[in-house]
Amino acid sequence: MSEELEPSSIPVPDLTDLLGPELASAFAKKGYSTLTPVQHAVLAPENEGRDLRISSQTGSGKTLAIGLALRHAVTGELADSPIARPLALVIVPTRELAKQVNDELGWLYAPRKLRIASVTGGTSYRDEHRMLSSRPAVVVGTPGRLLDHLNRGGIEAGDVQAVVLDEADRMLDLGFRDELEAILEKAPDGHRTHLVSATFARDVAALADRVQANPKRIEGTPLGTANRDIDHIVYLVNPSQRVDALINVLLHHPEEQTLVFARTRADVSEIARELQQAGFASGSISGEMDQNARNRALSAFKRGEIRALIATDVAARGIDVQDIARVIQVDPPTDPDTYTHRSGRTGRAGRKGVSAVLVAPAGLRRATALLQRARVQFRVEPIPTAAAIREAQDARWLAELMQGDQREVSERVRKQVEQIVEAGLSERALAQLIISVRRATGEPREVTPLLELKGGKPQRPQRFDDRAPARFEDRRPPRPRFDSERPRFDSERPPQPPRAEGEGGDWVPFRVSWGEQQGADARRLVAMLCRRGNIRGSDIGAIRVTRTSSTVEVAGAVAQGFAEAAREPDPRDPRVMITPLSGGSDSDAEPEAPRRAPQRPRADVPPSEHRPPRAPRSFDGPAPRAPRSFDGPAPRAPRSFDGPAPRAPRSFDGPAPRAPRSFDGPAPRAPRSFDGPAPRAHAPAPKQPAKSAPAVASKPVRDTAPKRPARRVIVEAPPPRRPKKK
Repeated sequence: MSEELEPSSIPVPDLTDLLGPELASAFAKKGYSTLTPVQHAVLAPENEGRDLRISSQTGSGKTLAIGLALRHAVTGELADSPIARPLALVIVPTRELAKQVNDELGWLYAPRKLRIASVTGGTSYRDEHRMLSSRPAVVVGTPGRLLDHLNRGGIEAGDVQAVVLDEADRMLDLGFRDELEAILEKAPDGHRTHLVSATFARDVAALADRVQANPKRIEGTPLGTANRDIDHIVYLVNPSQRVDALINVLLHHPEEQTLVFARTRADVSEIARELQQAGFASGSISGEMDQNARNRALSAFKRGEIRALIATDVAARGIDVQDIARVIQVDPPTDPDTYTHRSGRTGRAGRKGVSAVLVAPAGLRRATALLQRARVQFRVEPIPTAAAIREAQDARWLAELMQGDQREVSERVRKQVEQIVEAGLSERALAQLIISVRRATGEPREVTPLLELKGGKPQRPQRFDDRAPARFEDRRPPRPRFDSERPRFDSERPPQPPRAEGEGGDWVPFRVSWGEQQGADARRLVAMLCRRGNIRGSDIGAIRVTRTSSTVEVAGAVAQGFAEAAREPDPRDPRVMITPLSGGSDSDAEPEAPRRAPQRPRADVPPSEHRPPRAPRSFDGPAPRAPRSFDGPAPRAPRSFDGPAPRAPRSFDGPAPRAPRSFDGPAPRAPRSFDGPAPRAHAPAPKQPAKSAPAVASKPVRDTAPKRPARRVIVEAPPPRRPKKK
């Protein structure tokens, strides 16, 4: 039984009646006077004491709803006495999400003076043990580190009243099923188990059925509803101008805080470097950075010190910044859930937001189908041109200048202005000021507009001379064209339905330098591949683990991005290399280098009679001598009536006949006419009758065929019998 709520916030006249005085005061300090639908459903009286399945989109207040679902566990009878062991566990997939949940629960239960601890990978065990020794009421952590502390005794689960699995779908995709089940087994009987997931797919529902008892499903915000305040835009870009297009989109509204999503860690580093060289105040977070560097970049983004933050999907889980006005996805996502998670980072708390996707023309049909499955309304637009951006910059700067600044002008600045006016340099000074302002805001790039609408449909662009490879998911290796006049039917081809990942056996094999000898198994391989390649568990096919290495199959739709991401070294496993195997069937993957250089067409090879003779080589032997006068006439060429040339002797012809010798006697004479006819051949022997005849004694016929040698059989003599004792 599920309960679906309206997406609008629900005003509550007095939160004290629902939350109690302490939690109500925490809401008041944060300035919250209303509850979101999912928060209101968690507080419903009929849901108290039951296992909950919370399904709500990003930005709908799920994190705070988790804290409200734990209120009875952390404020019950055990909470009244000094807390010796944790009362609740919250399991999250990423470190950033763990920090977000830790911060939200911290201010929520601050009036109760309850401590919240966070344990994640990549941090010091010593610091975490010190934090756990302070007796926290709630422990938030990633699955691997949380299970490690439970096994080592750093966390005792004897008093745990509730366990929350936040973003359970993502944790299953990352291969944490065994860790989740092990943590739940350590919790005492009778504890509450709450699952929070954007969608309850088959694998998530199977896990929920196994670990929950009499669950109640709460659908706070249906799929696509949370995106009503978001403007969805698809920008058509030339793959070779991807970074230039991103710079122009950022310059179109430079004052907005923007979160940029890239597929791989290499893309994050490349884009961050390009933006910094272009003069943008930008930062980046990815899995290859240590936790301190990620925290510094995220804090600078929250304070507004940097306007653009580039991140991967995994690293962006848990980014909770209310002022994000725009999300730009440099690489289109592979599934609707990923798009919903990305776009849900903007348009929070009733604010308007923009979600933009950069798409190559060849991938427009695939991106359109994906957005339709995500249930969002979108439009297709060209990238803003450099001229349009300069015009908008001039208008914006002039409006700010005409409006004026309310701050007081210092006496020093006033004197400088008077000196410029008296010297007659007003125009030159103003021109220099405009130039400096333009340099500070960044210079737009020249990009090729690709969108030309005919009949309401976007047309394919003209052929570009610049065909630099890009990391778009729809890039395919160019095929050689031998006939330039061949007609093209790309634009007339009817649209095809989107193909599921891995459908039709489209799998690409990869080799992993990690085998049984190093402790590899299927579960660990799935977790490592999802982390290093930024893919889901459903994108991984067959796995074969050998003694020193492993072979895995990756869906062809994500194989190219996986190969690029896995090519980067991993600080956690620096010795593990992931390389594609030859013979894969991925049409989107990069083509392998040819084993040998392609041969020239036969039409370009000159005939043998026109080829110049080759120079003599040292191993050819001496050159043939010229004919001399006493050698006699040259041998005549063969004639047609001479008959076929004699064949060369073959190995099975036997030895050549020897020449006659003097002691052999005269050679046999040829037959003469008066010798008479040649003797006739003997008639063949009569056939034996079919019926058996009586046995007649006859002389045995000697078999002249060579006999096979007798089989050699070695029989060892038995040992001598020992005499019996008398």
